[in-house]
Amino acid sequence: MTAHSHADMLPRGTLVTAGALVLFALTITSAMRIAHVPPAASPAAMRDAQHMVPVESRNLRFIDRADGAVVIQDADKGDNASIIEPGQRTGFIRGVMRGLARERRMRGIGDGPPFNLSLWRDGELSLTDTVTGRSIELTAFGSTNRAAFLVLLPKGPTA
Repeated sequence: MTAHSHADMLPRGTLVTAGALVLFALTITSAMRIAHVPPAASPAAMRDAQHMVPVESRNLRFIDRADGAVVIQDADKGDNASIIEPGQRTGFIRGVMRGLARERRMRGIGDGPPFNLSLWRDGELSLTDTVTGRSIELTAFGSTNRAAFLVLLPKGPTA
């Protein structure tokens, strides 16, 4: 028979620290609720409340071709804004659109309705699904990823 050992247990100090962190988080959360501190608003909600209009905007459709390319079409004019060929270094655009398309498929919506790409006065760039209302703040993903979408606006990267 082997002797009972507690040598492989967590140190008491670690458990006390973890418990203190949990207690601290609960205390701060409760204090914010009791004091009725409003949560931080999303950029889209703040722009809506201030009745901001975009500096530049374009309605776009993203259409998958059989060869793996993605055609980005100006929904208002019907012309092509860009074509992303297979193998091009545009994974960010594909990733964003994959997430938005997945949400549309779950709701039974096709790729017909456009997405709205908007550049705002403060330099923020957002992509909004005109059907679901979901908005993605593209500036939050860094300047390189922001630039991938910025070139799709009529004035391009100089905007």
